[in-house]
Amino acid sequence: MYSDVSLFIDGNWTKAAAGRTIPVVNPATGEDIGAVAHADKSDLDRALEAADKGFRAWRKVSAFDRSKVMRRAANLLRERADAIAPLLTLEQGKPLAEAKGETLAGADVIDWFAEEARRAYGRVIPARAEGVYQLVVKEPVGPVAAFTPWNFPINQVVRKLSCALAAGCSIIVKAPEETPASPAELTRCFADAGVPAGVINLVYGVPSEISEYLIPHPIIRKMSFTGSTAVGKQLAAIAGAHMKRVTMELGGYAPSIVFEDADVDLASRLPSTNKLRNAGQVCISPTRLLVQEKVYANFVVKFTEAVEAAKIGDGMESGTQMGPMANPRRIAAMGASLATQCRRAPV
Repeated sequence: MYSDVSLFIDGNWTKAAAGRTIPVVNPATGEDIGAVAHADKSDLDRALEAADKGFRAWRKVSAFDRSKVMRRAANLLRERADAIAPLLTLEQGKPLAEAKGETLAGADVIDWFAEEARRAYGRVIPARAEGVYQLVVKEPVGPVAAFTPWNFPINQVVRKLSCALAAGCSIIVKAPEETPASPAELTRCFADAGVPAGVINLVYGVPSEISEYLIPHPIIRKMSFTGSTAVGKQLAAIAGAHMKRVTMELGGYAPSIVFEDADVDLASRLPSTNKLRNAGQVCISPTRLLVQEKVYANFVVKFTEAVEAAKIGDGMESGTQMGPMANPRRIAAMGASLATQCRRAPV
């Protein structure tokens, strides 16, 4: 079911120039299920050249025609959801129902940006002198370098990819090495829908090596990143040193607040469900529960019951509500976070 994943450069699926690969592990079993191509600088140079060429072609395509191609990609993603979702579950761990939901939501994201492509309006600015017209016309910024995380392999890539294409930009996506197959299948939908060669390029490898090479490169005109605040600061510093535009979505620290007049049954069920979603590996997953004293005891009982009733296991098994953590790093991070919270707890 799971095949080795290649790079996608200039419209072709290709192995890394040096033949290097990275193993892909099923987090539910700890077993290797495949491998993904490991890009080096020569591969990145090919992707940069392709993105430059692709941008010069794609920017000339009308917004209406870009929208039509993107609509076709969205429809292909929906048609292939049943085949893509198991790949996502095998490499990331989330339950199959969540994986399919993420895939179908990705198609909706493409549709949204396809319509935004048709609304790239400019402005008319009142002039100071008679007979003078001042117009603002929006132009694509140029080739984009995008870096996405492993917790939502399709959800995160599709946002950056769709936004860039709608604006008329080309893109190099550095997708997560832990979860490479689902972004590859997303990319395949766009390619099969008719996106020209070079407009989309997909690479995998050591994140720091790729970001430190792509962001400063003169071909890249904008950088987009989703991930931790710490890494975001590092990438923003690189982009700032080269005056590159930046769009980032960084880590959250989300509270759930329960007031004493709340429906406690509902108030306990919603955050417990949201906390279990994707094994808590969500930027908006509840990390703090602030409960008024009057309903505190009742809320704790019901919240605990809801969590204890959840079925935890392999995401491929029917009825599983929470799968494994995606990788060992997350378990270590949770342990470190818990230790810190315990040290800070009031006495």
